[in-house]
Amino acid sequence: MASGLVFRGHEAQPVNDAYSAKPQKPWFSLRYFFREQRLHFLFFGILLASVFFLLFPSLSSPPVRAHDPLPASLSARHDLTHWITTNTRAYDVAVHSSGRIPLGIKRKVRRVVVTGGAGFVGSHLVDRLISRGDSVIVVDNFFTGRKENVMHHFGNPSFELIRHDVVEPLLLEVDQIYHLACPASPVHYKFNPVKTIKTNVVGTLNMLGLAKRVGARFLLTSTSEVYGDPLQHPQKETYWGNVNPIGVRSCYDEGKRTAETLTMDYHRGAGVEVRIARIFNTYGPRMCLDDGRVVSNFVAQALRKEALTVYGDGKQTRSFQYVSDLVEGLMRLMEGEHVGPFNLGNPGEFTMLELAKVVQETIDPEAKIDYRPNTEDDPHMRKPDISRAKELLGWEPKVDLRKGLPLMVSDFRQRIFGDQKEGATST
Repeated sequence: MASGLVFRGHEAQPVNDAYSAKPQKPWFSLRYFFREQRLHFLFFGILLASVFFLLFPSLSSPPVRAHDPLPASLSARHDLTHWITTNTRAYDVAVHSSGRIPLGIKRKVRRVVVTGGAGFVGSHLVDRLISRGDSVIVVDNFFTGRKENVMHHFGNPSFELIRHDVVEPLLLEVDQIYHLACPASPVHYKFNPVKTIKTNVVGTLNMLGLAKRVGARFLLTSTSEVYGDPLQHPQKETYWGNVNPIGVRSCYDEGKRTAETLTMDYHRGAGVEVRIARIFNTYGPRMCLDDGRVVSNFVAQALRKEALTVYGDGKQTRSFQYVSDLVEGLMRLMEGEHVGPFNLGNPGEFTMLELAKVVQETIDPEAKIDYRPNTEDDPHMRKPDISRAKELLGWEPKVDLRKGLPLMVSDFRQRIFGDQKEGATST
């Protein structure tokens, strides 16, 4: 059987000359949108969502509990404070019940720096500030301050202690500054008078500069010594004083007067919020045992069975306030709206001989009195007029000398006889 190739190149091939158009896209097909028009679909979805949330904003955020409206009758500061406290507590309850706190709405803890915070008055102030929930930074060089005064706060996350001399600049982020740093007793501030006036002037400048930089409120603890040996009795804040500028006490007296000047200049010239307190004689636990001040001298001498030292004829007068009263006054002044200066002291006036009799009644009725020549520039009269503090701060001392002195005696007795026992053991 024969086989062969057959050439078909010249055979006519069927040709379809009819034109057919490209098939139309199914515009209403979801498959078409998702696969071939993805970009347009995405833009359209974003636009639709934006319009929806602009027209219905309440649907995009969780409901917030409305506080009680502010009553129109709240004209008194006390009523306004009560309204704010009530609504704040209601908000806290709502937040804790939901289990979370909205970002940026959590109550800010106030940061407070206390210079000289390890000293007698400063440590009691630190106790009060921490007890009300503040975060406290103590700055002290321990010239007269003692770590034992603040050791009970060690380990508390709301407490910090910095060993620092305010004569050197310090950078901190704080809301309030209580400036107490300076030796306050004649024995201590006469020990190095140049250092004392540098602390009052340069230290105050540094703390005022810090207050200006961070926008903190600044409180200066001045002293009744700015009145010197006063010719006005009792002393009002408007009295300019009778101070010896070249005396042995002038490093403290004039130093505090200059500190007040700097404080007011920063207030008027730089807009710093300032407060000025003029502190009169204060006593209480944690005072230095031998600081030369009359109350601590009498108590320590009576406990040690020594004669009570009275300088001059003992007719000089002083006014004594318990430390808790002073701390209350300082805090009211800081939180108030008045610059000052304000006298903070107890208007109850005692001569040195009267104070010695109170100490004898409290500790040792058989204690003797030893008269010695009076010291230079010792004021003859010291009694505050606190009518301004009563009116504008609502403050006045509560603790009488005969009630406060036993509390101080108990602290001194423990420290004196405790120190003696430790010394005998070590020997």
